[in-house]
Amino acid sequence: QAKYLAQIILVGAQVVGRAFMRALRQEFAASQAAADARGRAERPQSAAASRIIGISLQEAQQILNVSSLNPEEIQKNYDHLFKVNDKSVGGSFYLQSKVVRAKERLDEELRIQAKGEKEKGRKAET
Repeated sequence: QAKYLAQIILVGAQVVGRAFMRALRQEFAASQAAADARGRAERPQSAAASRIIGISLQEAQQILNVSSLNPEEIQKNYDHLFKVNDKSVGGSFYLQSKVVRAKERLDEELRIQAKGEKEKGRKAET
């Protein structure tokens, strides 16, 4: 009887393991599809900036708590979050680094948009 019980436990563990692996594969495929869709939705330069800096535009906006690409609001929130997370006042270097990376990403996006506007202006002149 102990032999049958061990077999039942072993078969049950195999079934659960297979189901878990299948669910894991499906979740991975779904996240890859979502990432690909986000990559296609972004402009090529913006997607390249996300890869280089390491965070997406949306993530940078969430970190700095801004809803639009307003340079004054970005700078104000950056200054506040950088100061609050300073190690000398008990902040975290990790969080301060995240704030800096987010600001770099948003600055890069503003630069890309300004460049796009400049190119549109040149095309309108010709």
